[in-house]
Amino acid sequence: MKGKRCLLRWVFRTAALISTLMTATAFAQTSSGAIAGRVLEDRGPSIAGATVTARNLATGFRQSAISDASGAYRIEALPPGSYDVAAEASGFSTGLSTGVVVHASEFTNVAFALKAVVAVVQEPQGQAGAPPPDPMKKGPRMQIYGFAMVDLIEDFDQVNPDWFDVLRPTKLPSFPNEFGDNGNFWASVRQTRFGVRGWLPTGWGEVKTEFEFDLFGVGVDAGQTTIRLRQAWGSLGSILAGQTNSVFMDGDVFPNVVEYWGPNGMVFFRNIQVRWTPIDGDSQLAFAIERPGASADAGQYSDRIELTGIKPHFPYPDVTAHYRFGGEKWGHVQLAGIFRYMGWTDTLQDQFDLSGHAIGWGFNASSVIKVGKSGNIRLEATYGEGIENYMNDAPVDVGIQNNSGNVINPITGKALPIFGMVAYYDFNWSDTFSTAIGYSRLDIDNSNGQLPNAFKSGQYASTNVLWYPVKNVMTGMEFQWGRRQNFSDGFAVNDFRIQFSAQYKFSFDLGGKP
Repeated sequence: MKGKRCLLRWVFRTAALISTLMTATAFAQTSSGAIAGRVLEDRGPSIAGATVTARNLATGFRQSAISDASGAYRIEALPPGSYDVAAEASGFSTGLSTGVVVHASEFTNVAFALKAVVAVVQEPQGQAGAPPPDPMKKGPRMQIYGFAMVDLIEDFDQVNPDWFDVLRPTKLPSFPNEFGDNGNFWASVRQTRFGVRGWLPTGWGEVKTEFEFDLFGVGVDAGQTTIRLRQAWGSLGSILAGQTNSVFMDGDVFPNVVEYWGPNGMVFFRNIQVRWTPIDGDSQLAFAIERPGASADAGQYSDRIELTGIKPHFPYPDVTAHYRFGGEKWGHVQLAGIFRYMGWTDTLQDQFDLSGHAIGWGFNASSVIKVGKSGNIRLEATYGEGIENYMNDAPVDVGIQNNSGNVINPITGKALPIFGMVAYYDFNWSDTFSTAIGYSRLDIDNSNGQLPNAFKSGQYASTNVLWYPVKNVMTGMEFQWGRRQNFSDGFAVNDFRIQFSAQYKFSFDLGGKP
């Protein structure tokens, strides 16, 4: 009997506990609400596996549910209040419903119609990446973009320390051990870049502007990590004015490499200009007048006092033009030309008159040919005289020339003939890996007054494997080779390097309407 009484007490207590729990559950059910509905494709079928999240605007409390095969979802046990509800599914735009009110013991219906998003996989671009595309919106808008980048370089040979983080054949030694012992480790963040682009509608069309900077010191700032202007231009319709890529240049030839300076035999020059582009599409026709300028080598006469009074004289702008014939499926071919006047005036009052001028001219043929879904062959061949200033890595436009027999003008300037070429192939192994491999060279026909150790020829080659683990992040390794050959003393030198780089991009679009 005693055992039966204990058993009965246990049964009653258990029943009471269950009753209490059921009452508490019922109370909880009546003091909370739910959000339910369906997730559909816009004008299409239901979306299974979508994540729908409700966030309480007052407390930040979140609760989620996954849509079933019919697209239906239900988020239970939500405290009464106002919620933002978001629906997310891979391959679709995010749906958002704001200010959804949840009442106790009720459910609120929230349905979503998501639009499919066509993923555009952009081919990795050279020179650490081009600016992001136009956000394709209307109205006043602005885009802030850039990247942080670090380069770690093991240089097995030697280079001018002012140019430690690039491989320029002109900056390799001109005689044995000019820059000390071989073997140096370098680190740099000078490729880091920041830019702003803007679009502003006007009664005459849309005004476009761009300002872009990096940290790569050149000129008097060579070797320094300092702010340097790259782009500063504005355009309205077919007219552009400011500093940007020369019309003589084809920037698309630059391969997908991480070495900053790139192929030495390529036309690569950002110049101040006024440009007219009457045809602009798959095919393009452009004309420009550009800022003139030139450099000269006094050679074996560099220490003569008679040359101290020579001053540059540029009465005319450089004139450039190009025509590009292109197609979205196969690539493009571009032909470009340049004509320029380079003058100098002798201001020294002596028995000589060393004033003179030289005419510079050149032609540049370039092409990018698409191979398969992700491959590109990048080609360029350039020839001219006195156009070194427009080349990616060439020393001087004018070399001193002996003018024997002329007692008034015993020396003169010669526009140096030059040939440059680029041949690169880059492709994507997959969505996350790419490789570029290629070769470039530049050859100069020196003047007879230049020193034996003057630069004559440079070669450049590289190959890499780059990894894109997530969007806007790139890292990889690159092997580089450069070679310099002097004018007439028989000296030549090689440089071998391995470079590791990591890049982190950002881009923000502000303003505008879809």
